Amino acid sequence: MEFLGYRRPDGSVGIRNHVLIMSTVGCAAEAARVAAGNLYGAVSFMNQNGCGESSGNLRRTRDVLIGLAANPNIYGVVAIGLGCEINKMDDFLRLLRQRTKKPVESLLIQEEGGTINTIAKATRIAQQMILEASKCRREPCDISELLLGVECGGSDATSGLVSNPVMGIISDRLVAAGGTSMFSETVEMIGAEHLLARRAATPEVARRILDVVRFREEEQKAAGEDVRKTQPSPGNKDGGITTLEEKSLGCIHKGGSTPIMEMVDCAHPPTKKGLVLMDTPCYDMLSVTAKAAAGCQLIVFTTGRGNAIGNPVSPVMKVTANGDTFRRMSDNLDLDMSPVLEKGMSLEQMADITMENLLETLSGKLTKAEIYKFGYSETIISRVCEYC
Repeated sequence: MEFLGYRRPDGSVGIRNHVLIMSTVGCAAEAARVAAGNLYGAVSFMNQNGCGESSGNLRRTRDVLIGLAANPNIYGVVAIGLGCEINKMDDFLRLLRQRTKKPVESLLIQEEGGTINTIAKATRIAQQMILEASKCRREPCDISELLLGVECGGSDATSGLVSNPVMGIISDRLVAAGGTSMFSETVEMIGAEHLLARRAATPEVARRILDVVRFREEEQKAAGEDVRKTQPSPGNKDGGITTLEEKSLGCIHKGGSTPIMEMVDCAHPPTKKGLVLMDTPCYDMLSVTAKAAAGCQLIVFTTGRGNAIGNPVSPVMKVTANGDTFRRMSDNLDLDMSPVLEKGMSLEQMADITMENLLETLSGKLTKAEIYKFGYSETIISRVCEYC
């Protein structure tokens, strides 16, 4: 299996060719957004962090920002800061350049004479980067070079019955071809963690899975919260999911049946090929952001109730097996898997259709979220402690 991608100087492969205009602190977020809005080929997102943070949360912020900038879908980066924040530009650039050799330019609003001057200069710099990026040409790339993120959100009964199992088949096929598949949301592993631990490639990975799931549940208890009172969500319950364990058993189908090679921290890139878990909170927007920061070139998002989010760095291909949802939200959803339930199509047949759509998206076909610019920039950076 092959797709057409952009070969980067470090050997990685992008499926998009954006220039990212990003803020390193919330004070500069509007300047980055406006500058990106001036140019075709530029993307941005609203970063509200980068100052007034604990050391642990600052590390998380940097992990995500650096990961998004280093993602293979990004050709070059224009980073904008204010000038007095704790996420110092020099430190940020040093860490970023340890991860990637792509073109990177930086600006500080306090040194450029204010917001208007900064936006103008960022626009000119990014314009030149976009011209250079436009010279890149897609070339055949093997599917083994894909890091696929698989996410679920707004789940209902059809998610566990069809869309997640179909993506499990896709995950198995990708792993068999030498690629990497990743899913997350640790809270949605509660009640199924023992099943995941049995599939761990090593005893160390098994212990890590059990420890991380236990920590996430104890973290909420320490804050006076009971995860079973908030999960399943109201929408999950309306869709027929009755308990957290039932939700978890449906969620883990996304990972297919191959051994779990490792469990990485939130927003950290995997170090191994194959099936990988990521430790993230239970919220799809946080998890999509973290997967893009980990280097996922594409994220497939399964939903039953419907979802509209995208991501500025990694395309989000949304699929559902609920026919009513697809008909009601067809401007947001990319693939209808309901023929499995409505017409008797097999899961393997739907996996064939899904793989065809996936390869087309890798080679340049736009997702609905990419076409609708308003759904193209959702980014949330999780906190080390969600309650402090």
